[in-house]
Amino acid sequence: MAEAWVSVDEVAKHLGVTKDSIYRWIEHKGLPAHKIGRLWKCKLSEVDAWVRTRGAAHHYASPTGEAC
Repeated sequence: MAEAWVSVDEVAKHLGVTKDSIYRWIEHKGLPAHKIGRLWKCKLSEVDAWVRTRGAAHHYASPTGEAC
């Protein structure tokens, strides 16, 4: 059975972030999504793989110079 396409709202709930974050990640960080009409749809398996490989993580330097 094929994996279902899910809405941005469902992706946001799955990752525990806001919908605005999902839209930013689609636009600026390459979160895998497809526009169907006016709506963005994703497959959770693709989203999970993106998080594991690239993700939305920001790498900040701590005061000691270590990546956080």
